[in-house]
Amino acid sequence: MRKKELEIILEGVEDLSEADVRSEQYMTPAVVAAELLHFAFMRGELSGVVYDLGCGTGILAIGAKLLGAKKVVGVDKDARCIEVARKNAKKLGVSVEFLCCDVRDVRAMAADVVVMNPPFGAQRSNRRADRIFLKKALEIAPIVYTIHNAGSEPFIRKFISPHVITHKINAKFPLKRRFHFHKKDVKVIEVEIYRLEGRKEREKELRQGFISRKLSN
Repeated sequence: MRKKELEIILEGVEDLSEADVRSEQYMTPAVVAAELLHFAFMRGELSGVVYDLGCGTGILAIGAKLLGAKKVVGVDKDARCIEVARKNAKKLGVSVEFLCCDVRDVRAMAADVVVMNPPFGAQRSNRRADRIFLKKALEIAPIVYTIHNAGSEPFIRKFISPHVITHKINAKFPLKRRFHFHKKDVKVIEVEIYRLEGRKEREKELRQGFISRKLSN
């Protein structure tokens, strides 16, 4: 599936009618979701078990399944999000398992990849929420695709060490008017999509590269 085709399909994912500002419930725009998912897909990393932490109404989870993931699990603590996510998955004809729980309670021993758009931690009631998601994601999967505010790279590198950032993609995030303090109908913010790799996975990749170079010589 081409990226633009995926984006068009994901435009059909419905959002919450009323969002919670304290939890920073912003639906991932289809254009950003397609960018993240298609990049992972082209690397051959969406074929196994995929978890979407803080799945909201399911756009990343549904997109991963559309791209051929064997199993997809979406996790969100808001029961309203889970209800809408299930409706969206049914509407788009995919099978996704949705769990209503706090991400800190997730126990996934067989996850291959995490895809997520975690809270940016901009609200006082939600400070450091991004750290909770990063920690859990790298705990349950060797590879993580995640979206953050532009300029987050130094913090992320330090926070996830000894795990590493292997790729970064700059993207524009069209933020629709949602809460009373929004001044514009649409505000475009700069975000970055990161591919993170767990230490063990990175060490394995480096060893394989070293062996390949030795054999070629």
